[in-house]
Amino acid sequence: MPPNLITYAIPGFVLLILLEIIFTSIDHRNMYEPKDAASSIAMGLGNVFIGLFTKSVIFGTYYLVYQFRLFELGYVWWVWVLCFFSDDFSYYWFHRSSHTVRFFWASHVIHHSSEKYNLATALRQTWTGNFTGTFLFWLWMPLVGFPPAMVMTMQAISLIYQFWIHTEVIHKLPAPFEYVLNTPSHHRVHHGSDIDYLDRNHGGILIIWDRMFGTFTAEKERPHYGLTSNIHTFNPLRIATHEWVSIWQDIRGARSLKEALHYLFDAPGWSADGSRKTTRQLRQTQQEQG
Repeated sequence: MPPNLITYAIPGFVLLILLEIIFTSIDHRNMYEPKDAASSIAMGLGNVFIGLFTKSVIFGTYYLVYQFRLFELGYVWWVWVLCFFSDDFSYYWFHRSSHTVRFFWASHVIHHSSEKYNLATALRQTWTGNFTGTFLFWLWMPLVGFPPAMVMTMQAISLIYQFWIHTEVIHKLPAPFEYVLNTPSHHRVHHGSDIDYLDRNHGGILIIWDRMFGTFTAEKERPHYGLTSNIHTFNPLRIATHEWVSIWQDIRGARSLKEALHYLFDAPGWSADGSRKTTRQLRQTQQEQG
């Protein structure tokens, strides 16, 4: 198993959160709500605790697949460069799928459930993602020949990078960085619940994948954060499970197996009677209304 870089980064996370609280308090910005921040931190700690058990299983799975690798890549510098781009590409498709497939959204929705946008929100992480197979989006990498320790190290580096972009303190970076990197401006859009901002900017470290695959939207005005239907709770257990409960209720009320599978694997917001709307349907309605 590679060293858990996330654990080593926790003191830095705490320090930066404290600095952001002090700075925004002096500047009279309403960026923090104590109960909301406490919920986010609790979700983060739960994620780290669960990871102590699940990451060994993930590493074992990657290692098993690595035994059938197509190429012997090793650890030379150019392999690390390839691994960086391969990981970020994988993260993009995992993240995009987490917004378009309800089964994956049920774990990822936790990260979007806060109506605040600050560094504490970055810690609001899933408790169920590893159990639902999200790591399978990276399974091709050990099969190609990237060592499992390298893959998991790069995943950790990506998550550490994404911590600092959860802030409103930084407006925008110089244009070349904004074009290539995922920045606070781009990620604020991703956390917006405004129709124009829904399901946009899925990149991890790089924003180039969104530009290539048509999911990029630039920040035009300050987003409204949270979900299209907010859950209004600070209870970590409810935050972690509310969408799974909703899925179970929908499946119980399904009139056929096909309908049940739609509730599980179709886009978030899909409903048999049309009482709820997916992002695509919301945008269509907006266009029709002018």
